[in-house]
Amino acid sequence: MSVIGPEFFNFIKKLEDNADKLTPGTPIEQPLEFEFNNSSCYICNGYYGPSFEEPVCITCHAFLFPDFPSYLPSSYFCSEKTDDGDSGNDEPSDLNYSSERKINKACPLPAWWYYRNSLDSETSPEDETSRTSNSGPGASGSGSGGSVSGPSSAPREGIEDLVGQGPPPQPPSLARSLQALSTPRLPDNLAPGLVEHLPSEVLLCIFRYLDDLSLCACACVCVRWRRLVVARVPPPRWAAFAARRWPLFRPLLADIDWQKKYQSLVESCFCRNCLVQMCVQAQPAGDENAWRRNRLKIELKMLRNDPPEGIAATPLDAKCCHWQASVTGPVGSPYEGGVFYLYIQVPYSYPMSPPVVRFLTRILHPNVSRHGDVGIDSVHHNWSLALTLSKVLISIQSLLTDPYTAVCMEPELGDMYVRERERFDALARRWTWRYAMHDVLPC
Repeated sequence: MSVIGPEFFNFIKKLEDNADKLTPGTPIEQPLEFEFNNSSCYICNGYYGPSFEEPVCITCHAFLFPDFPSYLPSSYFCSEKTDDGDSGNDEPSDLNYSSERKINKACPLPAWWYYRNSLDSETSPEDETSRTSNSGPGASGSGSGGSVSGPSSAPREGIEDLVGQGPPPQPPSLARSLQALSTPRLPDNLAPGLVEHLPSEVLLCIFRYLDDLSLCACACVCVRWRRLVVARVPPPRWAAFAARRWPLFRPLLADIDWQKKYQSLVESCFCRNCLVQMCVQAQPAGDENAWRRNRLKIELKMLRNDPPEGIAATPLDAKCCHWQASVTGPVGSPYEGGVFYLYIQVPYSYPMSPPVVRFLTRILHPNVSRHGDVGIDSVHHNWSLALTLSKVLISIQSLLTDPYTAVCMEPELGDMYVRERERFDALARRWTWRYAMHDVLPC
């Protein structure tokens, strides 16, 4: 973490004096003076459907920001193979030609999609006894009252609970979006108040088949649903969810409400559709070539052994197609002290084609769009084989110190940076405090 000024230490001292409670005068509690208008899609202006407070609607997102662009070739090498399975393009490496090498053309979903994420029992959590029994990691073994022996009383953290039920959430699909736009939807014909009056046992049964993102959204629907989710999902389960979605998140506080921390991390993202893409980890078409595999292996080794200051990155899947990176705000900039998470897509044509880099964490910057896209030429038309993922991240980190306002992703912010520099710095600093300092600030 970078060096932090006296303003931050004064804020921490106020937190200690107030028993870790935020006062109304703290920057994180002050209302933001600038927010993007996400009432409709900023690309189609609501023509292809509502955006649900997201910067881009589902149809535009599936068309403009797919998992992997179809215009990119799967590989720049000939994939025709001989009888022994050799295409002639692989480098002569013992790693590539070992007997343990297996070519798996199928793209299985990650195993953690197939467990029942949230609930250990279908008992109604209205009673206080069941609520206290799941309140902590040590309360499941010996609760107040007689404990029932059997598999239902054993503590389950959620990672080992593989039951294979419930489909994963569907990423944005252009075909499904266009079909939904062209096909009229029949009315649901539900009785008024039917969903609101569902018994707790029925809601708990439904919640068992939801993934963690959907479960977090259910907790924001109403007070009753939030109580059900909080009562039946123990804090260690939310900690496992946060470690899976944000593997680079390193909290500095000991006592953390993991449900609130997970919800804060989700709400700090620019686009939830990009978050779903990162979680689904769809694989591109075609086969991976040895050049890309060895290149990424070397880059990953360098990032782990000798990472640049304030930069970290890790692959999320076995083929290294989906990465998550973190960039710490430079010292002296309004982003100082913040940790900004990025989502990187590496196609099979890498390093001939550039990776796709987007900000997950909200940031107020002229060269970052409200969707999180980064406006640097090195990942667009000025890509070079000499560039690596670490060099791209270093360029993004330097862009935080010196924005390029001649051509901006958000012209309004570029004009504010040139004409009202003090106001821009104050707003950018406030955004950093609210969205990019979850590792040091309480929920």
